[in-house]
Amino acid sequence: MGIAAIFDWDGTLVDSSAAHKWSWEKLAEEEDLKLPPNHFTKSFGYTNPKIIREIYAWSEDPDEMTRLGDRKEELYRAKLQTMQLKPLPGVLPFLQALRDAGVPCAIGTSTPRENIRVAARAAGLNGYFAASTCGDEVKHGKPDPEVFLRCAWKLGVQPQHCVVFEDAPHGLEAAKNAQMTAIGLTTTHPARDLPQADLTIDTFHELSASGLKFLLR
Repeated sequence: MGIAAIFDWDGTLVDSSAAHKWSWEKLAEEEDLKLPPNHFTKSFGYTNPKIIREIYAWSEDPDEMTRLGDRKEELYRAKLQTMQLKPLPGVLPFLQALRDAGVPCAIGTSTPRENIRVAARAAGLNGYFAASTCGDEVKHGKPDPEVFLRCAWKLGVQPQHCVVFEDAPHGLEAAKNAQMTAIGLTTTHPARDLPQADLTIDTFHELSASGLKFLLR
């Protein structure tokens, strides 16, 4: 039985949350817009259109949402250049173990592709993933399963044979909506806030490639 591993990006493989938070706040300052209380906690992991339209209530105009979202990502990528981005604990050994075991991997994220290109290079994660699906390539963001189903299709693996790694409740919900096994990381939320997960872990040091295959038996 062929299996595959699909990874969310921020909060799962790396932590660039400080750059995201800073870029939203800088954008609000530039545009003289107000941010709601706990804005970053409420918005992290969602697509920019959803954040701008529904969470921040800045605009419902498609062109304006695109303009604001594009500017936010410009600010984010500029901020990344000033940071030393590293993979989260256990990520590199686990990815290497999956590679050695012949388990194909993909990235399924709400993050735009250009951000992934810049961040993956900065974090030294290029070369570990056979496919990726990014937020600017799907019509429906998480918790809709589209992003993960596209990853499974690109890898040529049936959804029920995929394991998704996620740090956010709506991402884990998307995995379950895709009929995939969901493993929650407690990097952003405590385990009690991840009831959708089939298993929760603190770091990738707790897993092995053989353990991943056991989960799908």
